[in-house]
Amino acid sequence: MTSRTQSAVPGDQTPYYSAESSAAGQGARGTSVANGHGSASLGELHETAARIAANVERVLVGKPDVVRVALVTLLAEGHLLVEDVPGVGKTSLAKALARSIDCTVSRIQFTPDLLPSDVTGVSIYNRQTGGFEFRPGPVFANIVVGDEINRASPKTQSSLLECMEEHQVTVDTSTYELEEPFMVIATQNPIEMEGTYALPEAQRDRFTARVSIGYPDPQAELAMVDEHAGHNPLADLRPVSDAATVHRLIRAVRKVHMAPEVRQYAVELASATRQLPEIRLGASPRATLQLVRAARAQAALSGREYVVPDDLHAVAVPVLAHRLVLTTEAHAARRSATDVVRAVLGRVPVPQAGSAANGQSRR
Repeated sequence: MTSRTQSAVPGDQTPYYSAESSAAGQGARGTSVANGHGSASLGELHETAARIAANVERVLVGKPDVVRVALVTLLAEGHLLVEDVPGVGKTSLAKALARSIDCTVSRIQFTPDLLPSDVTGVSIYNRQTGGFEFRPGPVFANIVVGDEINRASPKTQSSLLECMEEHQVTVDTSTYELEEPFMVIATQNPIEMEGTYALPEAQRDRFTARVSIGYPDPQAELAMVDEHAGHNPLADLRPVSDAATVHRLIRAVRKVHMAPEVRQYAVELASATRQLPEIRLGASPRATLQLVRAARAQAALSGREYVVPDDLHAVAVPVLAHRLVLTTEAHAARRSATDVVRAVLGRVPVPQAGSAANGQSRR
């Protein structure tokens, strides 16, 4: 594969930093990446993200890469799917991230008998007024933790489709807006385990990223035993940020500059997954949008106000892999969606240092 793109401080003649980004309000590393009132700086973003990450890592020991994906998803206005075997800390990750932000949080335990109205809310008849009143469900919160989402029926799982995509809930012809920011953090067990339902493709596609925690290494597991055997670290966790700050950082991430050739590269990566013989269903246009948003968040967390191809590489597997549906032959050959995404990264040419001033790309 073509060599990685070099990073340099803004102001140098770097491949993906142009006069366009300077004119939009980006400057030195500590300056604002959003315009107007309520803007946030990269310095504030770094400080806030570091506090949240340190807080979560008090609970999830030895998994900084997993915490990084969770932060990228939060700043990209997305939703996170945590998939792994029982007992590795899926729910702990979700609850730790939720408790690190001073905002409204709700938790839904998905079970086979859970109904859609148990998630979205229900209209109840009021005998005193002679009319129906809407009682909001647990989805009306800034962060919704859905535990073991694939133990509920597909009918109940579909109750999250509208709120995840449109940030609203429609009940009895009335539409109710959800609070901002809004994020769903769902956990699920592998579909091979007893009592699980596979998530529908439309449901998986609404999750910005999927992450697997995996077993800790022996040193991290020993540290966990030493620190967590006597008490639950979640009980001592306190918020280190709030909803207003997170919302301001999200608006700042939207303004991170992405050069035309990098945007084109993101489109080519998603398009390549639709043309492979081992893929039955490739990445959707929604996946391309989520890939771009996640790359902007990754760039901001890396201290840059512009995106380079390495940012796309860093988030490609978490963002794209869970959306792909492999053919039977690919499964028989023991190919995984992660293998396919990595093959695409090695196959699609990386944009080279082109003319940033006019936005042209050179391969």
